[in-house]
Amino acid sequence: MSKVTIRHNPQVAEVFDTLEKYLDFCREYGYRYSENDINNFRSYAWQQYTKFLAGKNFKNQWAEDAKKLEGLA
Repeated sequence: MSKVTIRHNPQVAEVFDTLEKYLDFCREYGYRYSENDINNFRSYAWQQYTKFLAGKNFKNQWAEDAKKLEGLA
């Protein structure tokens, strides 16, 4: 019998890195996290994440929610 060798695929590592970075973004800026949103440009959270990566203006949902709560008080 031959020995089974496992080769690490850099594309798989890249996908998991993207997932982790997207999760961190969602936690920090108050977006709903779903793995299905990766590369889905119809998803609002993914659109905001790509703006964040490009250095453009994006919405911070925590700040938006705070403004709404201030208006109620």
